[in-house]
Amino acid sequence: MTGWLLALVQLALFVLGAPLLVIWVKRVKCFLQNRRAPSMLQPYRDLGKLFRKQVVLAENASQLFRMAPYIVFAAMVLAAFTVPLIAIQLPTAAIADMLVLVGFLAIGRFFITLAGMDVGTAFGGMGSSREVSLSAFAEPAMLMVIFTLAMTAQSTNLSSVMQYLIDVGLVLRPSLMFALLGMLLVAVAETGRVPVDNPATHLELTMVHEAMILEYSGRHLAMMEWAAQLKLMIFGALVVNIFFPWGLATEFTLVAIAIGIAAMIIKLAVLGVVLALSETVLAKMRVFRVPEYLNLAFLLALLGALSHIILEVGV
Repeated sequence: MTGWLLALVQLALFVLGAPLLVIWVKRVKCFLQNRRAPSMLQPYRDLGKLFRKQVVLAENASQLFRMAPYIVFAAMVLAAFTVPLIAIQLPTAAIADMLVLVGFLAIGRFFITLAGMDVGTAFGGMGSSREVSLSAFAEPAMLMVIFTLAMTAQSTNLSSVMQYLIDVGLVLRPSLMFALLGMLLVAVAETGRVPVDNPATHLELTMVHEAMILEYSGRHLAMMEWAAQLKLMIFGALVVNIFFPWGLATEFTLVAIAIGIAAMIIKLAVLGVVLALSETVLAKMRVFRVPEYLNLAFLLALLGALSHIILEVGV
């Protein structure tokens, strides 16, 4: 299998598999909470229903409000294109840079916040202001995690980082442990999961992501929801493939690709169980406590960078 074909297959797995990760987390939560779980195909039914519905727009909605769902979804697809899912050293490795990934995520956040303020509703403006405020704390923590990984692997390229960790093998590194904890906290905040946000609620005083897309309907709402699912898939792939890179295909053979797909499914399934368990035992925190939460993520990432300098560079 050629490299470009595998890159397209990987992108298709990202886009089409993102709803499966969301429904897997929901099913595990239903099992833990003794509730009846929905079908694994329910996200696809919901997206199909939304795509078939008519779009209803506010009278004062601008062209930006109409274009934002397509731009946000395209930004998430481009971000997924840079993240290795089942194989590394693909032809897309040249753009698979962690800083480029942060840029694509920032583009999506920029347009969804503008869309939330465009119609002029109170909830949309409230959600947009909260999103921008939280991103001011989340992005420095994310960049500090990238800085720690870059010092360890001497590169900000995702394929190079994963290849380095595969070559080194299973080694206890305090820097990577702190970076993993920081990345997990940032991923929860970026994807709007409990305890930062709750995607299953529509309580106006606590919403962040849902408040920004409250005025969308039809195919526009479907693309926004799909983009949010894709963002969860991206952060899940980052966590499991950077810090647990075992099983990633380094050769473009059918056996290596099959092992990569199987390893990806197992690792994401385990991550989904961990996420569902944490959302079951934790309660949503107050909005004003979220900056403290993200400051903890930054502190953990900073400890990872310092431990790398002291324990590894110093030696």
